[in-house]
Amino acid sequence: MTQMDEAFDYVIVGGGTAGCVLAARLSEDQSVRVLLIEAGPEDKSVWIHLPIGFAKMTDSPFEWGFRSQPIRSCGDRVIPLAQGKVIGGGGSINAQVFTRGTPNDYDGWARDFGATGWSFPEIQPYFVRSEDNERLSSPWHGTGGPLGVSDIHDPNPLTKAWVKAGQEYGLPYNGDFNGETQYGVGVYQTTTRHARRCSAAVGYLKPARKRGNLTVAIRQQVNRVVLEGRRAVAVEASEGSLVHRYSAKREVILAAGSIGSPKILQLSGIGDPEDLRRAGVDVRYELPGVGKNLMDHCDLDIVYELQKYISMDRLSRMFRPYTILAGIQYVVYKSGPLTSTLVEGGAFTYGNREEPTPDLQFHFLPAAGVEAGIAKLPTGYGCTLNSYFLRPRSRGSVRIASSDPSQAPLIDPNYVSDEYDLKMSAEGLRQMREIMAQRSMARLVRKELLAGDRNLKTEADHIRYVREHGRTSYHHAGTCAMGVSESSVVSPQLKVHGIEGLRVVDCSIMPRIVSSNTQAATVMIAEKAADMIRGIAAPALFGREAAPSLAPA
Repeated sequence: MTQMDEAFDYVIVGGGTAGCVLAARLSEDQSVRVLLIEAGPEDKSVWIHLPIGFAKMTDSPFEWGFRSQPIRSCGDRVIPLAQGKVIGGGGSINAQVFTRGTPNDYDGWARDFGATGWSFPEIQPYFVRSEDNERLSSPWHGTGGPLGVSDIHDPNPLTKAWVKAGQEYGLPYNGDFNGETQYGVGVYQTTTRHARRCSAAVGYLKPARKRGNLTVAIRQQVNRVVLEGRRAVAVEASEGSLVHRYSAKREVILAAGSIGSPKILQLSGIGDPEDLRRAGVDVRYELPGVGKNLMDHCDLDIVYELQKYISMDRLSRMFRPYTILAGIQYVVYKSGPLTSTLVEGGAFTYGNREEPTPDLQFHFLPAAGVEAGIAKLPTGYGCTLNSYFLRPRSRGSVRIASSDPSQAPLIDPNYVSDEYDLKMSAEGLRQMREIMAQRSMARLVRKELLAGDRNLKTEADHIRYVREHGRTSYHHAGTCAMGVSESSVVSPQLKVHGIEGLRVVDCSIMPRIVSSNTQAATVMIAEKAADMIRGIAAPALFGREAAPSLAPA
């Protein structure tokens, strides 16, 4: 059953981070009508807005439940790939870590991929405009923007001990991983405001929904983009047995992420002809790069059992005095352990000292078994340290399994298929074990738990561990890569090559993944895209020059 819906100027597909930013910015123009379509529900769960609720999000009704194909380079393991399926998308279920990557990342987009307009001095104003930082300001940070960014006000004692251990290992203390240098160890800033998660749904979309020219449709899965010749004119979406057709007078904008956006392009007949024919989809436009170039940081975890019951695992025991007191403290004072995002400590180091910027990132969690797929301790009290290589050379793919939109795509992250990735990942594993062996942490640890393999001594041992236990960091990127080559999917203006009235605006357009978590970069991409769509010049950086690029000459 098909229902014809009224036309909109812009139809945005995907209510995740990028979609929320776009909907808010485009609807500022009261002369246009904007539709935002999201496959998931509203972000009403208390666990979404409670910072510590991240622990319940990676295996929840608010994610798609994607699984990888058997990954040959990882012993044919099938790995869960959590991706947000809710208003706010990944920003509603992630650990709220606020990192943006290095200037060299964005200069590389412009230099190596022909992404004109995306060098760091050109995109930095969008980072600044988006941000409302409680502690930091210009030229590297913004205040008063939609995205709340704050310090973890009371880091767990274990986190403080781990930061000390990092310094004992030889890392400098770093109070701002988004400033002049990433290198060092410290406590992360997070996308929180007033002790609550501040996703793009909260910071951008919620205020914009008061506007009469913005419509938000939830629980509707987009089946395809409707083409007339080489122009996108509408979107077809399913809501149960009802099929909607939403016309777009100006543009259709895909913001469904690095798995969703290539899937919708392929279902619409845009992509690699071989992939489309294999799935039974008629080829409307040959674009071989769609779904290729999939990147993700391959995450490695080690769980440690502690000497004393000092971790945040205590909160998992419902109706115990500690948990009840924590709840009262949060409700009354907006403080205490429930304000923690659980991913508190961080560090950026070098696996290869010849690199211009750090190429390894670490996350310290004062709890064990927080994320889906990570083993919980029998005692229930521990901590977790993870690491990943920031600039992977391995590339995977996303392709539709059939012409049925309800069927999950075939996702192959192809982790550590490149030998250099494998070597650097093993080096990250070695470094995090050395940090944990420093005095400030060693005195708190009873034993190291390595998922059944407790005798890692040689590089070969560490490499074997990477293959056997590497997993997603949820940072999927690159499947609709921006550039000017035959393998690119969108132009530097984020227009799909060869198709009029169609753009992709999300982390899938990254030609190379950034050296950090990906949400802040996705916000920036959407901010810049909104200005390009509206024909607005880039904002000034407080009337000052942008911070200098750190790329080598």
